[in-house]
Amino acid sequence: MKLHCEVEVISRHLPALGLRNRGKGVRAVLILCQQTPKSPPWPQAGGERGGPHPACLLVSTLKDKRGTRYEQLKENIEQFFTKFVDEGKATVRLKTPPVDICLSKANSVSLKGFLSAVRLAHRGCEVEAPLPALAPVKTSEFEKFKTKMVITSKKDYPLSKSFPHYLEHLQTSYCGLVRVDMRMLCLKNLRKLDLSHNHIKKLPATIGDLISLQELNLSDNHLESFSVALCHSTLQKSLRSLDLSKNKIKALPVQFCQLRELIDLKLDCNELIRFPFKIGQLTNLRFLSAAQNKLSFLPSEFRNLSLEYLDLFGNTFEQPKVLPVIMLQMPLTLLESSARTILHNRIPYGSHIIPFHLCQDLDTAKTCVCGRLCLSCFTQGTTSMNLHSVAHTVVLVDNMGGTEAPVISYFCSLGCYINSCDMLK
Repeated sequence: MKLHCEVEVISRHLPALGLRNRGKGVRAVLILCQQTPKSPPWPQAGGERGGPHPACLLVSTLKDKRGTRYEQLKENIEQFFTKFVDEGKATVRLKTPPVDICLSKANSVSLKGFLSAVRLAHRGCEVEAPLPALAPVKTSEFEKFKTKMVITSKKDYPLSKSFPHYLEHLQTSYCGLVRVDMRMLCLKNLRKLDLSHNHIKKLPATIGDLISLQELNLSDNHLESFSVALCHSTLQKSLRSLDLSKNKIKALPVQFCQLRELIDLKLDCNELIRFPFKIGQLTNLRFLSAAQNKLSFLPSEFRNLSLEYLDLFGNTFEQPKVLPVIMLQMPLTLLESSARTILHNRIPYGSHIIPFHLCQDLDTAKTCVCGRLCLSCFTQGTTSMNLHSVAHTVVLVDNMGGTEAPVISYFCSLGCYINSCDMLK
């Protein structure tokens, strides 16, 4: 029985000698195996033989494939520490030698099965699965510990083999993929996923199950939208960098602004006609590139960004309109008044409380310059903004050397509009 994980062996004599363990585990293969009489001499960590074919524990690493053998498991385990077994962590404390074998980054299901077998060996019971004979670990076993894999051609793409379980960086570019391989979605340690230069048209919502994902590169594909489900997933807390350049995206959902850990966002060479109007909620965003799109204006909350780099070159920005668009209605409708009250008082809402279409209306509420929110009763004005007010480094908007772009502002009342007339001028 084998277990792939990180192992740290800590001697309990070290503190008495004034020494410390290095405090870092190494990739290893643990094997619960059977000692045979004909086995060659192995590095032993203590203990005596307990019967003709006793069970023993072999810890092998890439540098030491022969491994270290811990004999006589029967009645030789002082304690199991399994509080964090669901996180792939556990510790086996041996009596002789006095060491703690600390396990981490293991598959939780495999770890539970392995510990159950070790418990049986400790009690002197028969292990259900036949134990293999003691033998050196093959180099191929450590292939499963690979943390980085780069595939840049279709012929190298694995069709029959699964991806190494411990991958943290996976790149599969120029492989002709038309959909995301579901095998990738089992890689819970994945931090960087590069699917650029393929033919992917749609993203599965299950990408949001990659709880460690920090960088996602989807450039040069055939995407036409970004899933709302991904905006509600664990990516809200993990995703730092997103590259959607060279696709066919026309608009991003309002919920996109819930990815508030984003630092770097690339949207170049799409068909974007507008930014999400709540883009100002991306408070951690520092690098924004959306060149060569079809943006005609920027949303009012764009002013709330604090960027280090901004590139909006090659968009079809319009000139600010002189006359405002007035959609005020007095008195306010019951829908408008209720919506403003819910939003102003931050009353929780959802499709289990009110109809789904009303949730959508509340999600798309406009923010007035005074900070209040309005639904469909407002005045809309356009002004020009120097992009240096939100970014340290700005790529010129056009070939004429301009760094200004039109911004749409909303006003919840006539009073707000009158007080802001100087800004519009």
